[in-house]
Amino acid sequence: MSAADARVAIIGAGLAGLSCARALADAGIPTRLFDKARAPGGRLSTRRGPHWQCDHGAQYFTARTREFRRELERWIAAGAAALWTPRLSILGGAGEHHPDPSVQRYVGAPRMNAPARLLADGLAVHCGQTVRGLERHGERWQLHFLEEESASQAFDTVLLALPAPQALQLLAPVNPHLADLAGRVVMRPCWALMLDYAEPCPLPFDAAFINSGPLRWAARDGSKPGRSGQTWLLQATADWSRTYLEHPAEDIAARLIEAFGAWGAPAPHHATAHRWRYADLTEPLELGAAWDGPSGLGLCGDWLQGGRVEGAWLSGQHLARQVSSDAAATR
Repeated sequence: MSAADARVAIIGAGLAGLSCARALADAGIPTRLFDKARAPGGRLSTRRGPHWQCDHGAQYFTARTREFRRELERWIAAGAAALWTPRLSILGGAGEHHPDPSVQRYVGAPRMNAPARLLADGLAVHCGQTVRGLERHGERWQLHFLEEESASQAFDTVLLALPAPQALQLLAPVNPHLADLAGRVVMRPCWALMLDYAEPCPLPFDAAFINSGPLRWAARDGSKPGRSGQTWLLQATADWSRTYLEHPAEDIAARLIEAFGAWGAPAPHHATAHRWRYADLTEPLELGAAWDGPSGLGLCGDWLQGGRVEGAWLSGQHLARQVSSDAAATR
């Protein structure tokens, strides 16, 4: 069966969706992925400007399980990931962050979205496609898209690799059980600010956890393997981001630049703000994934597997095994 004949749709081409699609492809089950963004990767994202680039979503990832460590070794061998050893500081005294110095931190190379691009290679990924609704027609699911030029499409199986609130919106009218799972999770926003400097920023660290004020993280993008330039990434706390969620980007930039300046940073040459409505979560579920075989609907995402980049990849694998097992049983 070719990708064009795939009867499995995956909504969301972030790491969980790509992980699931790759595992299903390896099991001989082709899929089609749909994502509203311009490129696959989700929060494994890199913004590029005329003379700069900056990872503005996930900043790094760790590998705690044997299964993910094997996958990470594949990424490294392909040149899509590398170890990052920044000069790391903790600013603001006692607080939430007490990083373990023994933890090894990895990043995509030469950009954070490189592992996503590696996984997406050979898959049928359709970007710029926003699924606005699911509708059951006989034994198949009809996908309806927000974009006017996109015709509805029918699939036997639909897997949602979305943040919990977005999954809830699609599932509420069609599957109360899975909708209830998604409704249990509270996801938190994050304002991110990319700063481009004409000259090196005179700070005694490459990355910092920040325990006071509106900021929780700052990192020099050029300190990561395969990067260059003088771009920094700032992330605001979840509480601050929630308070200022609907404020104009220019206001957010001014406030966070001022907060960064309190730690000795000069004013940047250029600033670009990005709002992540669903950046992380308060309490992830520990289900791995959720699969409703009789209805042909499933869920995967970091919010089902302990959070983090590793959790997203593991959740996709978990769902793929469930779907593959059911498919094998019906052959």
